[in-house]
Amino acid sequence: MADFEILVIGAGPGGYVAAIRSAQLGLSTAIVEQEAVGGVCLNWGCIPSKSLLRNAEVLNLVKDAEKFGISFDNLSYDFGKAIDRSRQVVRRLTTGVGYLLKKNNVEHSEGSASFGDAHTIQISTTTGENRTVSAENIIIATGARQREIPTLPIDHNVVITSRDALEMKEIPNRVVVIGGGATGAEFSHIYRSYGSEVTIVELMDRIVPNEDQEISEALDKSFRDQGIESRTSASVEAIEINGDIATVKISENGRNSEIECDKVLVAVGVQGNTDGIGLERIGVVTDRTFITVGENLETNVSDVYAIGDVTGKMLLAHVASAQAVTAIEYIAGLDPPQIDYTLMPRAIYCKPQVASFGLTESQAKDQGINIKIGKFPFAASGKAIALAETDGMVKLVVDEEIGEIIGAHMIGTEVTELLGELSITKMLEGTATELGWLVHPHPTISEMIKEAALDTVGEAIHV
Repeated sequence: MADFEILVIGAGPGGYVAAIRSAQLGLSTAIVEQEAVGGVCLNWGCIPSKSLLRNAEVLNLVKDAEKFGISFDNLSYDFGKAIDRSRQVVRRLTTGVGYLLKKNNVEHSEGSASFGDAHTIQISTTTGENRTVSAENIIIATGARQREIPTLPIDHNVVITSRDALEMKEIPNRVVVIGGGATGAEFSHIYRSYGSEVTIVELMDRIVPNEDQEISEALDKSFRDQGIESRTSASVEAIEINGDIATVKISENGRNSEIECDKVLVAVGVQGNTDGIGLERIGVVTDRTFITVGENLETNVSDVYAIGDVTGKMLLAHVASAQAVTAIEYIAGLDPPQIDYTLMPRAIYCKPQVASFGLTESQAKDQGINIKIGKFPFAASGKAIALAETDGMVKLVVDEEIGEIIGAHMIGTEVTELLGELSITKMLEGTATELGWLVHPHPTISEMIKEAALDTVGEAIHV
């Protein structure tokens, strides 16, 4: 008889949710984590970065206070205290996760785990003890880490990762951010808010390249207005470090140039944490460091599952949590609904925020879908004008034949909070017409969803 019915390796947003849901269903459960509970998201990603972004938001409001009739002298700010506050937020939440595991009677081991066989894990604890634990089902939730690229030699001093950045208490005068995705965009905004000269270097032809092209272009314009430079279609050929100064050598549209800076933040993707846990002993199939899984998160090895970033599906905390519930309920025989990744919301918390789900306009056209587009600008929103936040838009992609919303793409203040309404409309197979008839409170930012939906049929009122 196995020691546990469920054993989870990794206590990030996938792992700890899996463990708690397992315990809720009455399954004997254990979890192993070699660092703090909460994983990268809670400790070194989503949460501390959002704390810093809040600091940046407050600072920018104060800088713009005069437009609201508020003025003062001798503005000062301390980035070190912003970092300290972010770590306090992290500690509060990790304590909360630990409490939830204990509350649900999940056995928590601090240490590293490695497969002995498909039902056995060897645990090396942080206290130096080694023990072997068996389980009927094992869930791998080991996450991912910064990808190693030879041309980007990370020294954790001048050339840094986002994790390093979340501990750095001094703002660099000049920073080059390599990678214009979500992480790069968010840190670029933070650094610029505190006065850094910021240059983004992006290999693709636009920043946030996974977003709708109009959204990318709008963010690029806003960033340039803020003083953030974007160098797109640009590859980093080398980084030379001389003392505390870095020279980033780039090739941009066939032209070579150099950028001198104090820090280089590398934000160019991740690799799965599949090494060192004994996958080769049991024959789990991987693809470019990520574990291959089926619809219910099962691997090719019976009773072994994988969830979260280590699967490479969508590297988002909420996706990991959704996968966790699906995997556990499948193991428990509850027949959960299959995860629809097209419904998964995507959010970037820079200023302005970017939020989306589903197909972009170009993706829909590439699939041969006849579409209608509905748009509504922030500049026409009463609430946005009152907030003095008039940059941005709501853009809906709608199937022309059936009126179903197949994509939503937004940029502007607090648009990340609008994704839930759009996702549930999609899940319930609602149409743009129905969304347009839904009465929204006035004045709100959410009214723009209604107006964009009405615009798909030429019935928007305020534009």
